[in-house]
Order: sequence, then C-alpha cells, then structure tokens
Amino acid sequence: MTPERAAILAKPPRGSGLQPVVGDLGMPFIGHGLGWLRWGPAQQLDLYRKYGPVSWEKPLGNKTVLVTGPDATQVVVNNKDKAFGQGWDYYIGPFFPRGLLLLQFEEHMFHRRLMQHAFTRDRLAAYFHDLTRLVDDAVGQWEPNRQLPSYPTIKAMTLDIAAEIFMDADVGPERDRLNDAFIACTHAALAVVRHPVPGGNWRRGLQGRKVLEEYFYRMLPTKRASREDDMFSALCHAQTEDGRRFSDADVVNHMIFLVMAAHDTSTTTATTAAYYLGKHPEWQERARAEALARGDAPLDMVGLEGMPTLELVIKECLRLVAPVPGLVRKTVKDTEILGRYVPAGVMVSVDHWVNHLLPEYWSDPQRFDPDRFSEKRREDKSHRYAWMPFGAGAHKCIGMHFGMLEVKTILDAMLRNFEWTVPSDYRIPWSFSSMPFPRDGAPITLQRRIKLA
Repeated sequence: MTPERAAILAKPPRGSGLQPVVGDLGMPFIGHGLGWLRWGPAQQLDLYRKYGPVSWEKPLGNKTVLVTGPDATQVVVNNKDKAFGQGWDYYIGPFFPRGLLLLQFEEHMFHRRLMQHAFTRDRLAAYFHDLTRLVDDAVGQWEPNRQLPSYPTIKAMTLDIAAEIFMDADVGPERDRLNDAFIACTHAALAVVRHPVPGGNWRRGLQGRKVLEEYFYRMLPTKRASREDDMFSALCHAQTEDGRRFSDADVVNHMIFLVMAAHDTSTTTATTAAYYLGKHPEWQERARAEALARGDAPLDMVGLEGMPTLELVIKECLRLVAPVPGLVRKTVKDTEILGRYVPAGVMVSVDHWVNHLLPEYWSDPQRFDPDRFSEKRREDKSHRYAWMPFGAGAHKCIGMHFGMLEVKTILDAMLRNFEWTVPSDYRIPWSFSSMPFPRDGAPITLQRRIKLA
C-alpha cells in the first residue's frame, strides 16, 4: 500500500494547510507489535521508508503516531508549544508509578532538580570507590576456559552494584527475587492482555511491583535516619531552598524506577560491548592496551574518563543497540509534526533507535565502526538528534554519567583480567521488548589473560 492510498489518522482542520498523517492498522488489535518483537528497529525502519518520518498504526488498540528521523524527533523533543505530554503511563504506569520519566512539565522539573542532589560530581566520586571494588570482586570470580552467559552474569553484578551504591544494602539471597520482580515489571509493559489474569504478564508485573514496594518501604525508616552517601539516603534528605522534600511515596517510587533503569540499561550496554569486542579482536586489543597503560595504579574517575578507545566503543554500542529504544508521548492538544496534523489524545512513539541506523546520517550504519565517533569524523554531529541513546530535552537521562562510569568500569576489569571470543558466525538473537535483551544470554568464551612480569 502506498502512502497516498493508506488510511489517514484524522483529517486536518479546513484551511490549516496541514497534511494528514498516513499509515495502516497493521494486524488486528496488535498493530505492528509482533513485527517489533521479532525484528525490532528493522521493522520500524521499514515503516519509515514506506510512510516517511510521521506515520500511524494502532498497537494494542491505541492510535499511535510513529515519529522517526532526527527532524521529526526534534519537533517532539523540543515541544515548543507544550503539546506533547507524557505517554509512558499507559505502558509502565501501573508498575513504575510516578517515576521521574512519567512526570511532566513543572512537576517533572521540580522532581528532577531535587533528584539532581544524588547525581552531583561529588556524589559520583563517592560512589566510584564502591563501584570499582564491587566490579573487581565480581569479575575476579569469573571462571575462564568456558562459555560465560554474559547478559545474566553482568545483570546480577549490576543489580548488586545498584543495591550497594543506591541503597547501601547487600541484597544477598533477595537478589533473585528482586531481579525477577524488575523483569516482570518491564516485560508487562507490552502485555497484550492488560488485565491481571492468572499466568499473564500483566499479573506478574503487578505482583513484581508489590515485591519491590515491600522491599523499599521496609528500608525507608533506616534511610530517613541515615546520613550515608548512598542514593537512597540522598533522596531521603534532598530538599529545596524553601525546605520542600520528597514524600515517602516519592522516595520509594523514584528508587524503584532508578534501580530498574540503572541496572537494566547498563547491563544491555556492557553485554553489547562484550559481544562486539569479542567479534572484533583488534578493537579488544586496542582497548586493552589503553587499560593496561596505567600499570598497577588504581582506577580513578579522571583516568577512566580519559580512556578514548573505551569511550568510542561504548558510544558505537549505544548506537547499534539502544538500551531504551524510544520515547513515548501523548498529545494534550492538537498540533503538527513536519506539516502533518496530529490531533489531541494520540500516543506518539519517537523511535530514536532508528535514527541511529539511517544512512542519511551514518556511513555504512550496520557496521561496527567506533571511529565514526572520533574527533576527525564525529558522525554523531550530523544532526543534533541523529544519536540520542540517553534521550534528549527535559527528560534526558539523569543518570547517564553514572551509567557510562559503570559500563567503563566493567569493561576495564574484563579487559585487564581476560581475553574473550565469540564464534565468527554468531549473532546475538535480540528479543525486542520494552528493552532489548539476548534470548540466549549472549555467551562469550573467556580465557585468563597472561600477565607479563
């Protein structure tokens, strides 16, 4: 079906000069949902080529405008006429209510300013000592000469990191229970049956939320009384100049969302980097030489931030596999995107992962090529919104600096302790849910690095 013959979302007001948004319903009720779960950004790229940067479909019964490409993304993210409110409530609202991502406009800015107390440079420095210790201890226990399922192994480590640094707690025997609860909450976002029927993802998500609430409320009184440097305590004591503070419910809601976002996104990025470094030994050796250049000196934030090869590799991995593949908004009034009329009350899905893969902005975009981010090339500067793995605008990821430090620290420890490979014909079988994850655990084969005297 050509765009000219496709169904339209709504007729523009007479005399507006606007064009209708074209698209198609996809499959009954689920729209193009199955295509996303199977093909991920490849399916969204196909819709972009078919209908252009602004199209529509009807997944899960919701009329949704698909926004792809940097120019269309810019309109939504900049939100100059305040027409685009939050749309995440429909997908994750029951499982992450009033998390920072779900707030909007003035309330969002107030919560973000208050939360920033937990992400200052001094706070990051305080977290860093524990981060390096936890990573070194975990990686030091990995067994060489066997296949390591990198995704679940790294995920267990990042949850332990989040627990100790964010909460100053050892989750110990509760780790699996909490991890299962987080997984249930994130997977429920795309549940087809959105009611708590027995055995359904929606019900599992609601049960997971109860587990998380019970855990964080149990810890709350201790954190209110604590003056430690962990993030939980920082949120408990953060206040504005006029004395306003987070309520107990605010603290718990933010902690649940932050721990989920921090350990899930870092896990995906570190796993992606381990995979590509295993596929490209020349880049693994280049990154390892950089890590070894400091000798036996302890890792510090300044040194880690000054490791350019690792920075290039991580940026390229964030481009190829965006841990958060898109943004969700909902129109609060009639508006337009690139001359296309979008009525009020419509979901808007900004598929910014596709922006990372457009040959209009990236040379040979399917190829692993970290040097595209080098100062000589800087392909990410082809457009302000060509590369935005941390989101953009007012809702840009508040924890992106911590996340980069965490992933760099994990890879640095891996490079200094091991060499690893993946078979030349192996490709990660990504599952595209609310966040991408490998269906097979993304195995890598480790060998203990021979340390020369």
